[in-house]
Amino acid sequence: MDIEDQPLEMQWEHLLDNLETLVGKKPGDLNGVLFLIGVQELGQGAKRFTKEQKQDLMHIGICSVLSLSSYYALEHIDQDGWPHYKLNRALPQGDIMKQEALLKMHVIEYFKNL
Repeated sequence: MDIEDQPLEMQWEHLLDNLETLVGKKPGDLNGVLFLIGVQELGQGAKRFTKEQKQDLMHIGICSVLSLSSYYALEHIDQDGWPHYKLNRALPQGDIMKQEALLKMHVIEYFKNL
């Protein structure tokens, strides 16, 4: 059976295992994966970031993966190389579990496209 045919949580665990192989450490949670995506999208490599920059990188990760479904669109890249997104359409309403599932589905899709 193909991994795409598995339930979301199994696909998610498979992705975390692949990321562990890739970066040498298994991300602890969704925020850790979103941070990695933010670093990837920033394109400046691994370095030390301030707490505020880490929050910004997670936001970049969220916007980047949700841009796959046109919730966000890249607006511009500032003089320091940081991408800025604009909200294209409202995110679906739902509890925190539905929002997390939506993000996980998009994160899995993001890594398929790399």
